[in-house]
Amino acid sequence: FSPTMNGTPLSHAPGTLVDKYGRRITYVRLSITDRCDFRCTYCMAEEMTFLPRSEVMSREECLRVAGVFVGLGVNKLRITGGEPLVRKEALWLIERLGALPGLDNLVLTTNGSQLERYAGSLRAAGVRRLNISLDSLRADRFKAITRIGDLDKVLRGIAAAGAAGFSRTKLN
Repeated sequence: FSPTMNGTPLSHAPGTLVDKYGRRITYVRLSITDRCDFRCTYCMAEEMTFLPRSEVMSREECLRVAGVFVGLGVNKLRITGGEPLVRKEALWLIERLGALPGLDNLVLTTNGSQLERYAGSLRAAGVRRLNISLDSLRADRFKAITRIGDLDKVLRGIAAAGAAGFSRTKLN
């Protein structure tokens, strides 16, 4: 593929990942699970059917795919899910992703439910930013939206993230 802009060929280093408009791709989202510990009304049915484990990439496959993208010039990787921290051995994967040479920005999108437990380990693993979905600051509304979420637990997780040194946390 040789991208052009107004008929003029664009040059990128060989092996650079580009889109059909010739733009260099530097950011990729990697969903490591379809599972979540909430059942948000806008996201999941109350009785959710998840993919069989055999159809979800293994942690080694996730690491390999991410490594290939980084090798093609991606320098920002966002880990998503479902809720990525409910995946078995998610921290194993995140630690190895954080160590990929050339990856400058490892970000995690989370509902915050597991942050009280994992914030320090995530920071040590190389996660630089968190993006936390926070549907409401009213406990009754939060519970109604998430069906089973605990606002106080999420708020403790946000505090733990701050204590662990996360300073550019985004709340959605």
